[in-house]
Amino acid sequence: MNLAPAKVPTRRAFAQRMTDRGADDGEFVVFESDLAKSTYSYLFHDKYPERYFNMGIAEIGTVAAAAGMAQQGRNVVVCGYGVFVTMRAVEAIRSFICYPHLNVKFLSSHGGLTAAIDGVTHQATEDIAFMTTLPQMKVLVPADTASAAAAFDIALATPGPVFTRLMRDPLFELYGSDEKFVLGGSKIVRKGKDVTIATYGDMVFQSLAAADELAKKGIDAEVIDFYSLKPWDQAALAESLKKTGALVVAENHQKRNGFGYEAAVWTLLNNPVPTELVGLEDTFAESGAYQKTLDKFGLSGASIAEKAAKVVAKKK
Repeated sequence: MNLAPAKVPTRRAFAQRMTDRGADDGEFVVFESDLAKSTYSYLFHDKYPERYFNMGIAEIGTVAAAAGMAQQGRNVVVCGYGVFVTMRAVEAIRSFICYPHLNVKFLSSHGGLTAAIDGVTHQATEDIAFMTTLPQMKVLVPADTASAAAAFDIALATPGPVFTRLMRDPLFELYGSDEKFVLGGSKIVRKGKDVTIATYGDMVFQSLAAADELAKKGIDAEVIDFYSLKPWDQAALAESLKKTGALVVAENHQKRNGFGYEAAVWTLLNNPVPTELVGLEDTFAESGAYQKTLDKFGLSGASIAEKAAKVVAKKK
């Protein structure tokens, strides 16, 4: 894997695109729960203060107020940390936004263990389970600057609620600025014939590292970035599994009720193949350096490569 380091985290790329789009769309507004410097929503405030509302440390109230404005016909963006948005405010999101299918879009920062040094209280490792379970909610997880900017455009153009999971720190750049992304799409970021690694967000890079390790053992891994988790690209997975006949799903999330469960059940019903899941094993993590935390809790490229080698062996 030889990728250029990212200069900004996906949370900033999303917020910057939000600010840029404020010039050509004068209707949407932004709500914040007193984390403007962390979500980078202050970029929008500085340019459009009359369209920006800081509601304080009150996520339920922020979501309820956003729902009220969305009910009047506006697009509304709610910014916050994933843990607080998806847990403190989940009832309000369910009943006030998803049920009436309102145009509220979520900038959700600190997804998974990308919030590593901030500790368990700030590591959103159950957010995908909550948000993908809610009827009407759409879920995006960009991996780099270009896909994060595109995620904002997709969210703004998509009717109803959209949740975008973003990272704390910059990692790598994967896509060019002219790359196209669509709701329900995916990207094959490395072609292979022996095993499919389905992944998203920061784990795309761990999966590419795993593919490099597997290549040393003569195993040719295909890596797919499922940047849209709901809806997700079932056709892409089906086509890949026709070639490889083996699946690993790698995610920075609890293994239970994550994308791995979704993909594994789909595979069981449609094309049963040897399958392994990489995720948190029913545990909280801890505060620490990002890569060391991934290593300790079995989410590193080395762990993905180990699981991939197992499923390839099961084929034989």
